[in-house]
Amino acid sequence: MADIIKMPRLSDTMQEGVIRVWHKKVGDKIAPGDVMAEVETDKATMDLEAFQEGVLLHIAVQQGVVPVDGMIAIIGQAGEDISALLSGQDSKNKAVPEKEPTSAKQEPVDKIPDLPKAEAPADQRIKASPLAKSIAKEKGIDLNQIHGSGDQGRIVKKDVEEIKPSASTPIVQASSSYKQSGDTDIELSQMRKAIARRLSESKNAAPHFYLTSEVDMDQAVIARTQLNGMQETKISFNDMIVKAVAMALRKNPLVNVSWMGEKMVIHHDIHIGVAVAVEEGLIVPVIRNTDQKSLLQIRDEINDKAERAKTRKLQLEEMQGNTFTISNLGMYDVDQFTAIINPPDACILAVGSIVKKPAVKADQIIISNRMRLTLSCDHRAVDGALGAKFLQSLKQILENPISLAL
Repeated sequence: MADIIKMPRLSDTMQEGVIRVWHKKVGDKIAPGDVMAEVETDKATMDLEAFQEGVLLHIAVQQGVVPVDGMIAIIGQAGEDISALLSGQDSKNKAVPEKEPTSAKQEPVDKIPDLPKAEAPADQRIKASPLAKSIAKEKGIDLNQIHGSGDQGRIVKKDVEEIKPSASTPIVQASSSYKQSGDTDIELSQMRKAIARRLSESKNAAPHFYLTSEVDMDQAVIARTQLNGMQETKISFNDMIVKAVAMALRKNPLVNVSWMGEKMVIHHDIHIGVAVAVEEGLIVPVIRNTDQKSLLQIRDEINDKAERAKTRKLQLEEMQGNTFTISNLGMYDVDQFTAIINPPDACILAVGSIVKKPAVKADQIIISNRMRLTLSCDHRAVDGALGAKFLQSLKQILENPISLAL
């Protein structure tokens, strides 16, 4: 008997997915574990694997948006009659094709010189892996000029890496090279939709309050310099902050909680989410059992997951289970900011830049390395004094960083 393949819920916040490309075509034999298609979710682009054995009899959606549990394909025996399955699904399983960005109506303007444009195929979307697209964009390579070596002509990483930009390889021109009036509508990605939905819900549901503390980072700067002099892969201040937060949470376990409506959950394990900026928004890889890991282990895991987050290659379980989140904008010269709590956490820590400024030490005014930390708290779960004690513990650890190496 034929089986309907439905859009799975690939993340806890997923409401719909986007079929990007099929690796199988109607008539192909399917075995359990075969990758049939690529699906973009609100968190990552993931492979859709088969759990059945048979023949791919029908593809309901070639490309486009499909709600969770919507039909995307049918697998059965060769020649099997699937008309009943199709008639039962047609009325409730209509994919929404992705819209191309449209320009708002514009008033006539002075003629703008035409820019050289690479020819693009008019009949179909470019078939390329997310990593290949990312590399091509970074190198300024037009994917229209590449013949893919993957399944069904799909462009993969090595195809892009083998291309060297030259006169015969058109470079994609930046649209910002000239001014144009009017507006452009941008179609929202699944990630951007999820960010908008979840953070709006958080801000509206959780009564936020904010606590800010300034930390003397002089000893942390010295400690980092000494540690990095002993190894090739450098430790960042962010690595040190993640470790320090884990230690402070162990001292203040009632901050490591979640508000769950009629109850509050205390998490005995410390799983810290580290916000990573990507092209389409924000991904939060989770460092599990952070308090049980050394500074070097934390560094290696953050580097690995941050790199894979940027190419959307993280596994679902690597982005779930956070009990506390850190957002660091210090590398962008931001002195201080307030962050929106990342559910189901009760708190998020916003980290600013390390800045040299006058400070008083031993009744003397000196130049000191200072950093501001702002803790956003859900007042339903964490009160002011509790949040202040956590910040106090964190400040003490960072100002005496020898404990980070233990």
